[in-house]
Amino acid sequence: MRFSALAILAAVPLAVDAYPQYAKRYASLNAEKRGKYPILRRAAAPYSDQYPYTGAKLDGQAGTGKGGVQVPAPGDTDHYYQDPPPGAFRGPCPGLNTLANHGFLSRDGITTYTEMVAGLQNVYNVDFATAVVLTLLGFVFDGDPVSQMLSIGGEAVDRTGQHGNFTGEYGGVSQHGTFELDVSLTRNDFYLNGDAYSLNGTLFGLMVETAKNTSTAENPLFDFNAMALYRLQQYQRARVENPWLYVPQLVLHNYGAATFLYEAFPSSAKNNTPDLETISSFFGAVQLEDGTWGHVGERPPPNWHNRVIPMNLADVTNGIDALYAAYPVDFGANVNGVWIPANQSYTPSTPSRKRQASGSGGDTNLICGAFQEIFITAQNSPQPYAMLEFILEKATPVMAPYNCSIPGLTSSS
Repeated sequence: MRFSALAILAAVPLAVDAYPQYAKRYASLNAEKRGKYPILRRAAAPYSDQYPYTGAKLDGQAGTGKGGVQVPAPGDTDHYYQDPPPGAFRGPCPGLNTLANHGFLSRDGITTYTEMVAGLQNVYNVDFATAVVLTLLGFVFDGDPVSQMLSIGGEAVDRTGQHGNFTGEYGGVSQHGTFELDVSLTRNDFYLNGDAYSLNGTLFGLMVETAKNTSTAENPLFDFNAMALYRLQQYQRARVENPWLYVPQLVLHNYGAATFLYEAFPSSAKNNTPDLETISSFFGAVQLEDGTWGHVGERPPPNWHNRVIPMNLADVTNGIDALYAAYPVDFGANVNGVWIPANQSYTPSTPSRKRQASGSGGDTNLICGAFQEIFITAQNSPQPYAMLEFILEKATPVMAPYNCSIPGLTSSS
């Protein structure tokens, strides 16, 4: 069975008629309506034939996947590092902050679907399907399907739309409880001080100490072993320190983010080694004279080259499986300091292994499973019909070769 995008789209106007509260916003998807609500923003620096990176353009399409290139390219001043401009948005994801600081996303931190799909490919050499999945996950949780804009930091309704009138009921990547969750690597839990997006130098220092213990004090490596153990340590610490901790199964996304430290951030010019120089640079962590860690703008280290082979969904999902399997934890919540288990469980596909080699980026189950999560989340978004059309438009070309059957969507033989 293969779902029919035309059948879904044909049914949407009927659903909107049945739910008139969505009709105005849904109608605003067309260009005529959109033009009545101008949205002012900066834009990512354009790509050129002189500096092609992995060949992705600002058109939402696939690049070449030919990596091992230096980022930013020598001479490509449009993509050199700049401090965030006044009023710019930055959030809890070091990888996205790095893209914005180099102009691969709009430097103001208000980005678009096409910018993210291109930036993930060109900088980290993420393959096209994975770039689409990661971008759409960001949008279904925190982005605006009408303006097709996303704040990589906090709420930006004055830039992504007109709150209550056009679009804008989305909080950005920093919004707690959506893409940003408790028990991150280097960010506070939201309850502790209301800031779950800024780098916590103390937590970064603890991550460094863990890496020293799993490798060497002289050359700490932020590899699989370090990330698996540190994820456990962060969980244990949060269970004690956060009386209102919330750890749903969705927190597995945090495990996926941890794979970037040893899959995407290491430089191919340094044998893909996730060393302290590399990781501290991407996190914007700088050690101060007293040994503590402060924060500067996120960026790749000097002479950094991206992956030679594109990072695919198998790299991410195998990483999630392996990291969780190394130290399984319970899902649940602290309620005023009392732990309440959740009726959720997760069984890694290969629980006995510490790490599995990367599989094919074209694995049908991985592709269809990822898009199934996206569609389910879209149906619960503030504007489900607008989000559904947006997701169908972007996902259908990627899903087409895999004959995905998505539960809950109209399908045909």
